[in-house]
Amino acid sequence: MTVLPAVNREILAGREPPELLAARLAGGVLAELPAPERIEPEVARRLTTLLGLIGASVARHFQEHDVTRKERPADAFAELRVGPEDTPFLSYFPRLAAATGAEHPDRDCYASLVRWNAPTVEIRLGESVLAVLPGVFGDGRVRSYTGDAGEEGFFALLKDSEALELAANDAVQPMADGAVDVVSGEALDRVAHATLLLAALRQLNMDYANRPVSAGGLRPDHFMDVFRQFAVHWTPGDVPPSGAQDPEFIRRDFLLGVAWPGYPEHLRRIDPALLAAERVELWGQLDADSLPTLLLRRLGLSSDRLEEASADELRDLVSRYPALASWYFLLATNARYASTHLLLAERFLFRPQRQRDADGRGDRELVSNRRGTTGMDRPLLRQLADARRGHMLATLARVPASELARLAGLPPVARLTDADVADIVHKGA
Repeated sequence: MTVLPAVNREILAGREPPELLAARLAGGVLAELPAPERIEPEVARRLTTLLGLIGASVARHFQEHDVTRKERPADAFAELRVGPEDTPFLSYFPRLAAATGAEHPDRDCYASLVRWNAPTVEIRLGESVLAVLPGVFGDGRVRSYTGDAGEEGFFALLKDSEALELAANDAVQPMADGAVDVVSGEALDRVAHATLLLAALRQLNMDYANRPVSAGGLRPDHFMDVFRQFAVHWTPGDVPPSGAQDPEFIRRDFLLGVAWPGYPEHLRRIDPALLAAERVELWGQLDADSLPTLLLRRLGLSSDRLEEASADELRDLVSRYPALASWYFLLATNARYASTHLLLAERFLFRPQRQRDADGRGDRELVSNRRGTTGMDRPLLRQLADARRGHMLATLARVPASELARLAGLPPVARLTDADVADIVHKGA
């Protein structure tokens, strides 16, 4: 795989023909691979990640050389054979994906490109390990299309974010399952942990947004013109990988009751790109009662009553039901992270594309920069951010946060630093 980034760079720079990569691979590493049925699951996951990067690269060069080929993307693999039996690439890959034991899709996807690719991440609070998101390579490296530090850093950001989301979701899941009472002491401890983890998630993403290129930051032009252009179709109608397929991001929205009517359709759209366990988890959570719904039901309150309450009435409710403040801080922290997520999309995608449109440069023909690879454009992302801000306890914002904390007997809301995040997010091999 050391050859892939170098050859991709040469082709993209116009120094080598687009057919070079397929020719080099067919006569080299691909010819040496065994039958997928002989490969152990862990090795199959490594190879699925590597062949996913290869497939995306071959498909991109084929289509970019002549964009009319977007109508017949599978032709990119017509001469690409794998193993001693010269198995066609698009026949070999599904068999390899099946050998992973995860019901991986028949092309590259978020799980292999990000989660399996990047090094293992542990989330810790003190001495407690709250979540582990393993990688499959064990050498501490991140594989990418061109070897650019910004690409590698972006994959790492997505995985670190998913690990924090996993830990936060697992902290509150027992209340959703009915195993822990939503107003019990254990529940409120769990909510405090989840709030801290989402604050760390926000700080992590803010740090990335402000990271200079010299420190591994991502250049918007590289993101738009190089990185995103590998998210092409392999076959008509398939689903290219995207950060929008992070299952923990979606699970958090379902747990916290983000009222976005487009979620069922979005989940149907990305379903083919998910692993089997992710599909089961998300479809099972989609129609379940959200945690704020369970909280208000447990307290005998309604969202209408909160909406109609004056600031003084809200103070009285928090004094009587301190759990309201704990849950409010969790939902408010999630909303603040949503604003950061939108900021990243604006900075690296939508704002530069608006400038290109204003300058008359237009859009990329291969993969549009006017929307995400799953079809989510700027208005949809704004709708989602607004839905996260308009959560079921949002009216408690009429009372200052410091006062809510005092009324509920809670410590002041912590502001995290990069050092605090480093104490929580730990990288392994």
